[in-house]
Amino acid sequence: MKVDCPTCSATVEWSEESLYRPFCSKKCQLIDLGEWATEEHKIAAKPEETPSPDAIDVEEIEAMLAKQGDQFFSH
Repeated sequence: MKVDCPTCSATVEWSEESLYRPFCSKKCQLIDLGEWATEEHKIAAKPEETPSPDAIDVEEIEAMLAKQGDQFFSH
């Protein structure tokens, strides 16, 4: 099977002999890695929703803090 290199679009044979598949070379593989590292490429995700103040249960937080004891607040 033949595929196009995602970086330069060169045709690449998809086989065990193609060490950098789906890339045509180590250079193209590293270019792609760099694009992911700098977030030029990213996978879309649903943005996290921040809870509204009404959704925060203050009594529950106070109960958890009460269980921690005094050492929790000494640092």
